[in-house]
Amino acid sequence: MRRTIGLLGAALLLILTGAALAGPAAAAPLPEDYNFFGGIPYELAHPGGDLPGSNDWTCKPSAQHPRPVILVHGTGGAKTTNWGSYAPMLANRGYCVYALTYGALPGLPWPFTAVGGMDRQEVSARQLARFVDKVRSSTGAQTVDLVGHSQGTYMPTYYLKYLGGADKVTNYVSLAPLWRGTGAFGPESKALGQALGDVPMPFCVGCGGMLPGSPMHKKIWAGGSPYVRGVAYTNIATRYDEMVVPYTSGLVPGRRGETVRNIVVQDTCAQDYSDHMAIAGSRRAAYMVLNALDPEHPVTVPCEFTPPFTG
Repeated sequence: MRRTIGLLGAALLLILTGAALAGPAAAAPLPEDYNFFGGIPYELAHPGGDLPGSNDWTCKPSAQHPRPVILVHGTGGAKTTNWGSYAPMLANRGYCVYALTYGALPGLPWPFTAVGGMDRQEVSARQLARFVDKVRSSTGAQTVDLVGHSQGTYMPTYYLKYLGGADKVTNYVSLAPLWRGTGAFGPESKALGQALGDVPMPFCVGCGGMLPGSPMHKKIWAGGSPYVRGVAYTNIATRYDEMVVPYTSGLVPGRRGETVRNIVVQDTCAQDYSDHMAIAGSRRAAYMVLNALDPEHPVTVPCEFTPPFTG
């Protein structure tokens, strides 16, 4: 009997020692839902909350991923609703990932607090500036990488050019960019931008700033280019963009001294039917973003059917 107890004790000791040496069990990866609407259920269940994997203020960047990634949503989006695909994907791969809701009109209750990109873009850019400084202070990183969608590809330029952001950003990755402005109103878009681009619109106060010819558009293009030297740009566009018209508005080539890569998702995959929204929920486009953030360790970008609207 004593011998049996002794053997059991020795076995238990070996098991506990092995567990101690092995360390804590690795956390299960977060589920990755490649769907533009994937973040909406979380916002509904946790109003004003942060997507799992995002806004961990204890996160410290690793040697492999030394810069935190900040997700900048589009018009009408939020830190949750726009990034259901990206927060878990980046966190699972070891990035410190952050997201803010900018430009929500002040004084309104939820759910309007989760409808961002509605204020003047100068206001939104100041909010982004404060958020970047908070992320840099928390992580100790000198610079951050930006991943934007729609307005989130455009407004940050004001931050870089006028609010001191140029030295704080390394990679600027854009989904459905609109550097030349949205021509969704056809040939009259520029005239509308010149006439109404600085006029507060109902609810979407700053949306006129995205029209070509608007005062904001002129500020974005100050110096003859929307780009800032020293920042690496990747523009990821879709031929089926119904908001950025023509889609080539987002494919501005870089000038001497500017680092710019332009990608059209259909160029290497005819099965990709991403539109303006779907490109931010597409696994294919998301893997292109991964490669833009870490070109030294590329992942294989799948060619698969990508439906419009959802991605």
